[in-house]
Amino acid sequence: MDRSQYVTLFLTESREHLGACNQLLVDWERDPRSLEPLTGIFRAVHSLKGMAATMGYARVAELAHRAENLLDALRGGTVAPSAEAIDLLFRVVDALETGVERAVAQGDAALDFSELVAALDRLAARREEAARRADEGPVSAPGVGRLVRVTVSPQAAMKGARAALALRRAEALGRVTGVRPAVVVFEQEDFDGRFSFRLESAASDAEVVAAIRGAGDIESVAVGGEPLEPGAPATAAVERARHIRVDLRRLDALMTRIGELAVAKGRLGELVARQSTPELEAVTIRIARLVNELQTEIMQARMTPVWQVFDRFPRLVRDLARQLGRQVSFRVEGEEIELDRSVLDEIGDPILHLLRNAVDHGIESPEERVRRGKPPEGRIVLAALRDRSTVMIRVSDDGRGIDRGRLLAKGIREGHLDPGTAVLTDDLLLKLLSRPGFSTAERVTDVSGRGVGIDVVASRVRALGGAVEIQSEEGRGTTFTLRLPMTLAVVRALLARVGGERYAVPLTHVAETGEFRPAQATAVGGRQAVMIRDRLVPTVHLRQLFQVPGEPPPVWPTIVVELGERRAALVVDALVGQQEIVVGSFEAPRGTPPYFSGATILGDGAPALILDAAALV
Repeated sequence: MDRSQYVTLFLTESREHLGACNQLLVDWERDPRSLEPLTGIFRAVHSLKGMAATMGYARVAELAHRAENLLDALRGGTVAPSAEAIDLLFRVVDALETGVERAVAQGDAALDFSELVAALDRLAARREEAARRADEGPVSAPGVGRLVRVTVSPQAAMKGARAALALRRAEALGRVTGVRPAVVVFEQEDFDGRFSFRLESAASDAEVVAAIRGAGDIESVAVGGEPLEPGAPATAAVERARHIRVDLRRLDALMTRIGELAVAKGRLGELVARQSTPELEAVTIRIARLVNELQTEIMQARMTPVWQVFDRFPRLVRDLARQLGRQVSFRVEGEEIELDRSVLDEIGDPILHLLRNAVDHGIESPEERVRRGKPPEGRIVLAALRDRSTVMIRVSDDGRGIDRGRLLAKGIREGHLDPGTAVLTDDLLLKLLSRPGFSTAERVTDVSGRGVGIDVVASRVRALGGAVEIQSEEGRGTTFTLRLPMTLAVVRALLARVGGERYAVPLTHVAETGEFRPAQATAVGGRQAVMIRDRLVPTVHLRQLFQVPGEPPPVWPTIVVELGERRAALVVDALVGQQEIVVGSFEAPRGTPPYFSGATILGDGAPALILDAAALV
């Protein structure tokens, strides 16, 4: 059998299963009494074992099998949860990650998991001793007698007691074996009231059901079928969405073609507007509708929930906190929010830098937090939120915050700030932290302190057409917000003319448009501004910014761009209209002002630069 054709699929699915294991282990470490994470880990390891065995990676499969033995003992309650077991399983997951990659690259003959296998066997060996001590009756392998599945009513005050009573009533009818989960689990607070067992008895099915229901507070009794896995859905029929795996390169190619089709659609619309017939107009409208629908479907196919990137961060924060001697509660919110895959692939590193900074610079040591009147455990939250047609990624902590006075003095001393600067605003703070080589750390460690973290974050996010915001209060914590477009492929934009050139402003950042006369302008803090809806908004004259010769028009056509709480009024020569544009990468020539985030081809075939709202606000 030629297995090479399945290598990519094996690698992809193995990474998904191991990523899930890391997340579930972190959850289980927080609440060792919970069975749900353990069940999820068991299933993931079991799936990985089967896939590895099918591919011929015997050593990977053997390690997964030994881990499965320990997980089964933990899940059944015959081995108690402990820090030793948790740490060992973390080591096993790391070894499996390495083993899978090496097995795919060069086979697994050189892999040596003997130390881990021995440790797993030693811990799992306690199962028999615990089983002898546990007063749970005979437990044998399933297969003898009829299978009985019982669900205690969710409203029952003591589910464990009801389950034990139902089991005794079954024992009165005959021999009970293969109880799942183990009877010791009935005593745990998170026991959900569902269990199964085998019954050898001459009683009829109806008599068995009647006897068990006699225990009271029994929601359902089923005789026959498959054993109930702890944490599995109570109903047998579960509706599942149908999925197939598609190479991302195919979706990228489709997106490129649909972008070209959108440009051609715009061009066709312009030509039809010049010389039109009713039949041609009808065909053009139909083509435009079909292209829009196709574009929407392809963009939806590329949308991916952010959990696919977020899932690796709980383990990272846990390991880093232990390394630095911090106590950290890490929470993830908004995992179901979707982003274009091309955006999602790029935000992993920026979030990683922000989380490392939060643990190292933000969260204090437990002793310091207690001295400041805080709980010893710090809190870090990674959240995704929708804001109109953008997605916000927030990393916040309740740590020490940023000492603005110290940074202000350091910025002036190193020549990054004007000596007359009296207040370090949020904007100035972000610009200072984003300077290459600038760091708030007093010393360099293997985690941070080299002044590259926030620089990388700002550069990567701006390259995506997004923006970074910061809020920090000394002693209370810091929040970084990344504002990102939902997709980089095709966006709706407002076109404006400055001199002889047209520029595109993504509607994501456009708050409104208007017209103003020079007499309506005023000066605030040495900068020109106009009053818009009872709010002074600073102006940005694109003619002056781009050094276009000539005088601005007597009436200023203005585009008000908005980024969070910040606004700016872009003064242009004329507003041309709206158009869907295909965003292309932009390699700016040396000396080009840093105000552009990309380029596009307009409907008439002419190129246009896309303005970067973050750089202009």
